[in-house]
Amino acid sequence: MEIGIDSFASAMYGSNSLSNVDAMEQLLDRISIADEAGLDVFGIGEHHKKEFLDSAPEVILAAAAARTKRIILGSAVKVLSTDDPVRVYQSFATLDLISKGRAELVVGRGSAIEAYPLFGYNLKDYDALFKEKLGLLLEIREKEFITWKGKFRPALDNLPVYPRAMQKKLPIWLGVGGTPESFVRAGSLGLPLMVAVIGGETERFRPLVDLYREAGQKAGFSPEQLKVGLHSPGYVAETTEQAISDYYPGYAELWTKLGRERGWPPVTRTQFNSLVAPKGVLVVGGPEEVAEKLERHSKALGGIDRFTFQMDNAGLSHQQLLHSIELIGAKVIPLIKQSV
Repeated sequence: MEIGIDSFASAMYGSNSLSNVDAMEQLLDRISIADEAGLDVFGIGEHHKKEFLDSAPEVILAAAAARTKRIILGSAVKVLSTDDPVRVYQSFATLDLISKGRAELVVGRGSAIEAYPLFGYNLKDYDALFKEKLGLLLEIREKEFITWKGKFRPALDNLPVYPRAMQKKLPIWLGVGGTPESFVRAGSLGLPLMVAVIGGETERFRPLVDLYREAGQKAGFSPEQLKVGLHSPGYVAETTEQAISDYYPGYAELWTKLGRERGWPPVTRTQFNSLVAPKGVLVVGGPEEVAEKLERHSKALGGIDRFTFQMDNAGLSHQQLLHSIELIGAKVIPLIKQSV
């Protein structure tokens, strides 16, 4: 199981007085430490809100590529529906050259919708946009010269797309939430699957992951091609008690605020306790407890190939986040490897 971190480049973690310049510098420091600590992957999301600094994730990743040597650098996720697949491929192919073959893409439709009006797209076309643009992106990945025609973008008549990625086949994962159609689409295309689970119990996604694997096998892809990744909020401290003490106040504040925007009830301690329980989605605890929970999640989903922590959204300081990354590298990853 590969282990990594996903960040939304929050400008609010730790302190509301943190400047955007300092927040970005600290984020790049954390990516460097993750590389040194032996983590496998670091992903940057995409949002177009004041609270986040990740509207151009490929720029952040390119800066990180210059500071790192081995860690995979990817999107988490790239909102493909509101972007141009030609430019997306060019940007990540360039990142692949800068990083010497360490670039990856996780693409999705986006759970936040601010990009649609910002770039002139209609939410009524939510799925049609993604379907068309994903098809074009996959075609660009396969062929240097493209002849293509669609509804949402000007046609291409035997035009080349440069530069080409260093990797022969730039890795493209499909980021999904909870719709069966998305899982089936990923399987039918033979794309690795990244499942974002942010609430409830992880095992409830097993039927959807089974749909993905069934669709992939039916389309002729081998089990080895049908990778499954899991993205969930999490945090590692020296002990579970310390992790919960550090994590709960900021988590409750953030998710209560989001709840006001999206119609969810305020977070309660009882609800939080259920989320950090053995089957709950939050991977928060000491190294041993976190390793056990990851193994439990993997078993519940029939095996996972990658897990990424989303941890800079709970008011944690830069030092707390750095220490968590170091604990993941020094203790969690070895425990996971021992269990294989």
